[in-house]
Amino acid sequence: MSVVDAILIGRNEGARIEASLASLKGQARRIIFVDSGSTDDSVAKARAAGVEVVELDNSIPHSAARARNAGFAAAMAHDTPPDYVQFIDGDCQTVAGWVAKGAAFLDANPGHYLVTGWTREINRDASIYNQMCDVEWLRPAGPIQACSGNMMVRASAFEQIGGFNMAVIAAEDDDLCVRLAKAGGKLERIPEDMTRHDAATYKFSQWWRRAERTGHGFGQVGHLHPDYFVRERQRMLIYALAVPVATLVLLALIGWPALLLLLIYPLNWWRTAKGLLAEGLPASEARRHAVLLTISKFPNLQGYLRFHLRRLTGADMRLIEYK
Repeated sequence: MSVVDAILIGRNEGARIEASLASLKGQARRIIFVDSGSTDDSVAKARAAGVEVVELDNSIPHSAARARNAGFAAAMAHDTPPDYVQFIDGDCQTVAGWVAKGAAFLDANPGHYLVTGWTREINRDASIYNQMCDVEWLRPAGPIQACSGNMMVRASAFEQIGGFNMAVIAAEDDDLCVRLAKAGGKLERIPEDMTRHDAATYKFSQWWRRAERTGHGFGQVGHLHPDYFVRERQRMLIYALAVPVATLVLLALIGWPALLLLLIYPLNWWRTAKGLLAEGLPASEARRHAVLLTISKFPNLQGYLRFHLRRLTGADMRLIEYK
């Protein structure tokens, strides 16, 4: 029977770390908690739960990629290394039975390097931002290009590609998935509940920072894999850069009629809302979500430009935190 070890990463997760650890009990052979410099009692809670704890050196910039790699190294140091590794973020709870279902899928499909399932928000309707996360997570089952950091990976394949790229501070999960596929592996989302996520996003400023981080990922992962995030980068550059610049130029040349170019934004809102309605979202939610999705290209561009500025100046790729 295949062996699965769970790697849980977190930083200042508070009570959520207890719930996350409890949800994994009895599902994996070992649970390894990797702490990225918490200043609360996360480490104490993990030790009290009886799991192995890895505390990262605070003198080196933290990232999810670095934490997951450290957890994997600890898992592989065991006398009997795992066949599969289940990565879980500290703001998530694992659904009962998921680990066995994920392992059974990989057992039956040796050509697959990764399997994931469905994630839902714990407090979906606490804010529009949580609702948007819930919609973002619930993607169709079947073959996939990429998924979030909650995933079960074949340990041999993870080693083969060298694990997560620790220089990638956003969309590091996309980067890993792209490299797994390029190594010849298949990736699948199966129609099973996997995790419950706590976005805990209640302010516009938090949402903006999260969207900025997404744009940083568009830039960094797109720089590493030019054939990935192509449409996302195109939309961002058109709506957040090309249209505003063109409007300003035409305004100087022809005056107020140039403002008609800005009608592209309500058109984008309408098309986005129509797409969300087609996915089954209630009309009121679709309209509200479409507003933020239309605006999101601007913080995306901010993060995208931040990545390239860091790249060109040699600055550290530091986390963009939103909670």
